[in-house]
Amino acid sequence: MKEYRNPVPTVDIIIESESDNNFQILLIKRKNPPHGYALPGGFVDEGESLQEAALREAMEETGVAVDIYHMLHTYSAPGRDPRMHTISAVFVGRTTGKPEAGDDAEEVFWVDPTNLPPMAFDHADIVADYLEFKKNGKNPPWNR
Repeated sequence: MKEYRNPVPTVDIIIESESDNNFQILLIKRKNPPHGYALPGGFVDEGESLQEAALREAMEETGVAVDIYHMLHTYSAPGRDPRMHTISAVFVGRTTGKPEAGDDAEEVFWVDPTNLPPMAFDHADIVADYLEFKKNGKNPPWNR
């Protein structure tokens, strides 16, 4: 039997604050390598839809329930994750919950998406696409 080396499905989620006066998104500080700051997310489990995986990862890493309202984009550049080739479906949602770090997150905190710390993976690019979406109401072009 031939062995296939296919990309691994993952999800990321941009979690917005419900407050219209305080435009922020939720980031985590990663507990495990690769270290750094990132959007909540992770690997899709067998038998799980992409949306279910995004909601589960949000809850596991941040302790908040999220209302997903949009799928932003799918990111698939082979080098986006230094561990292996992944394909990530990125969702956008809102929460009113109080975040607490859990699972793979060392810390969780709200941040102005126009003033990010150094980000892991391609998450700075994802947030830039998200800001363009919020500004123009259009998804990013399918070139990443």
